[in-house]
Amino acid sequence: MSASVRSRALLLTLVFISGMASLGVEFGASRLLAPYFGTSLYVWGVLIGLILIYLSAGYVIGGRLADRYPREEVLYQITAWAGLWIGIIPLVSYPILLVSQQGFRELSVGLVAGTLLAVVVLFAAPVILLGCVSPFAIRLLLRNVETGGNTAGRVYALSTAGSILGTFLPVFWFIPSYGTRPTLEGFGLVLVAVSVLGLWPWPRRRFYAAFAAAVILAWIFLPSGIKPPQVGQLVYEKESAYGYIQVVREGTKTELILNEGEAIHSIYDTSTLLTGGPWDYMVIANAFRVAQQAELAPKDVAILGLAGGTSARQYTAAFGTGVQITGVEIDPDILDVAHRYFHLDEPNVHGVVADARYWIDTTSSRFDVIVMDAYRQPYIPFHLTTREFFSEVRDHLRPGGVAVVNAGRTATDYRLVDAIASTMAAVYTNVFLVDVPAFNNTLVYGTTEPVTTEDVLHNLALVHEPVAETVARSVINEGRLRVSPYHGQVFTDDLAPVERLIDEIIFSYLTGR
Repeated sequence: MSASVRSRALLLTLVFISGMASLGVEFGASRLLAPYFGTSLYVWGVLIGLILIYLSAGYVIGGRLADRYPREEVLYQITAWAGLWIGIIPLVSYPILLVSQQGFRELSVGLVAGTLLAVVVLFAAPVILLGCVSPFAIRLLLRNVETGGNTAGRVYALSTAGSILGTFLPVFWFIPSYGTRPTLEGFGLVLVAVSVLGLWPWPRRRFYAAFAAAVILAWIFLPSGIKPPQVGQLVYEKESAYGYIQVVREGTKTELILNEGEAIHSIYDTSTLLTGGPWDYMVIANAFRVAQQAELAPKDVAILGLAGGTSARQYTAAFGTGVQITGVEIDPDILDVAHRYFHLDEPNVHGVVADARYWIDTTSSRFDVIVMDAYRQPYIPFHLTTREFFSEVRDHLRPGGVAVVNAGRTATDYRLVDAIASTMAAVYTNVFLVDVPAFNNTLVYGTTEPVTTEDVLHNLALVHEPVAETVARSVINEGRLRVSPYHGQVFTDDLAPVERLIDEIIFSYLTGR
């Protein structure tokens, strides 16, 4: 093979690897930010928009550099620096993101916004440099004007093919198998390796090789954890296909923390079954019926968003193994954590790995109670907040059945509760609310038959099962049961701005408005 043919082949390989790295960086950025800023529509929008801006800037800069310095070693230096920068990102961003965690704890908007901006800016340099590759390669490969279209088409086709692979590899293999940091390191080092190969006759090639070796050593010896817990002792952490998982132990309590860690998704306490949280109040859902002659235990319960199985364990403690519980959890790794750390081993609890709405659409089963507790903190997936979804849930309830939604709030801001209750009111006969005193949550109950407050209080007074009786008495004695007063916007599959609403609530809370 002639030197010219080898040079062109390596150049086209660089184009492919650069396209792959650009998408790998995008997915890596989203996962790097997820434990701290979440994975909402807005986070993805900011990332995708900025990546496109960076690539556009790279196309312009690369074209100008190619016309001014049409030499291969210039392009290989550009990609070597891009690869090294990608490898450095996980190492540099780690302390910055720890500062952002402190910012959330102290509710400092400037600190949080500043660290988010700092991390996003970290990705600007390598993506701009990667954007330089395609126009630069076209300039180097172009031999005459007559074949210019073919040359440009081949370069962009290779770059796009690399981007496709850069989409599939992180999502389906690298990140779930090895984590975000190794994925970014891998993409960066592959890019450096191809660049050093292209620079091999060049005297400064050893500089880039040494720099790459330093990145590898830093990756090995620097702290490898993703994020320390805000409180307690970290006993397990993992990046799954759906998010970042932490299991934290504090005294007798084991807690499940997901993504940015601003909420507890499950609690297992060796000293008591009651948590003081929203899970306790899910157990009394069957009382939201027409007044009964005696306590009525549910026969079948579906929990959409099983997490660590706190409410499933409480239902079993209250009503025995006779109540059949189907727990739907989208993330198989969370289900594994529930068995390993939260002792979810009750024989009447059947775990199902599926998206909650897909499962509701495809199951033929009907239930006495359906609990909806599927958060990707701090957001509820929009398709689980709509009139269409609540209608599907109602279709899977037996006559007199009850639907329950766990809605977050602040001490004074009930806008999410308003939205959920208003939408449920368009589907269910009556809607009731119970505030959780120790947590910023409100349980929203929807009934399939006409039910009054007196009916519910009468049924609560009949509850004598362990666990459930304590919760029922607290609702009766503290007078926290009320009919929903909300009749605002009804969310639909076409329009459900739940993420914007929650962002507004968070911003109002952080700014003290």
